[in-house]
Amino acid sequence: MKTISDIQPDVLAAVRKGIAIPAMPLALDEARAYSPRYQRALCRYYVDAGAGGLAIGVHSTQFEIRDPDVGLFETVLSEASGFVADQAAKRGRPFFRIAGVCGKTDQALREAAFAGQHGFDACLLSMAAFGGASMDDMISHCCAVAEVMPVFGFYLQPKAGGVRLPYEFWRRFAEIENVLGIKMAPFNRYETLDVVRGVIDAGRENDITLYTGNDDNIVVDLLTEYRMTIDGEERRARIRGGLLGHWAVWTKKAVEMLDQIHELVAPGAPIPQHLLSLNVEVTDCNAVLFDAANAFTGCLPGIHEILFRQGLIPATGCLDPSARLSPGQAEELDRICRMYPHLTDDEFVAENLEQWLQD
Repeated sequence: MKTISDIQPDVLAAVRKGIAIPAMPLALDEARAYSPRYQRALCRYYVDAGAGGLAIGVHSTQFEIRDPDVGLFETVLSEASGFVADQAAKRGRPFFRIAGVCGKTDQALREAAFAGQHGFDACLLSMAAFGGASMDDMISHCCAVAEVMPVFGFYLQPKAGGVRLPYEFWRRFAEIENVLGIKMAPFNRYETLDVVRGVIDAGRENDITLYTGNDDNIVVDLLTEYRMTIDGEERRARIRGGLLGHWAVWTKKAVEMLDQIHELVAPGAPIPQHLLSLNVEVTDCNAVLFDAANAFTGCLPGIHEILFRQGLIPATGCLDPSARLSPGQAEELDRICRMYPHLTDDEFVAENLEQWLQD
């Protein structure tokens, strides 16, 4: 069993403070074959851009890597884990590795065990396979995985394949000892509040670190302090960092934004108007990247298109050949790049791409 106390102290301290964790895309060539060279380049990019961690084997890495006829789950997790560890060591930086874990309990336990054996610090636990399951069954599942390695809870919005997880779930989930954090991505303020309240009511707000995955509200999530009075005592919690597919692109700018927010909220300084405006700009970008207008159909192709334009991946295709940009999405990507050049890191990528692509 791997526990939170087994995580390197500098890595754990960074996670607790709040870091930028991109959700890693899968690098495929024009024939939709896995490209280790470009996967290495992506890993080097994320480390050099200042990300504090990387989520691998999650939605952005494409769930199809688990399909028997694809057979890339073990290859991608083990190689990418090694790639980022090597690059972080060269840069002398602590780096957090989190593996996506999904499926029913038997599958989740196998995936968690494999991740633990290949250097991952924690797992991001999807509950998507538990639609219609009882609360007891879901909590038992979470407890079983937490017996293998530290767990990040994951509230994924139903439109993207998640299941409704009410306050009662999060209140009980927060009592599990080996829970390190929770990524909240219901894209819903009420449901986000269910998670925060569950953690605070359990008295675990100092033990469970909250991360945003709410792509429609990234900046405000990071700026907001939650205050709740429990039995006459005021308790406070913050969302400390982000674990986001959105941050798989323009990562350097995302890191700079998070650093700026940390500097602001630590002393309790007033929130400047420009950060509230920035929230709208980031949300506009995300709406295009994730293809919100078409129920997120083109979310992975949107990310791939930006990375392809930068030269960080060799092609835009997904393992599922039907996954492609929606009509008009490319033009919308052009629009946001024109409107918000301060949110892109094209110059940084261009300056470093050649060295990242070296074998």
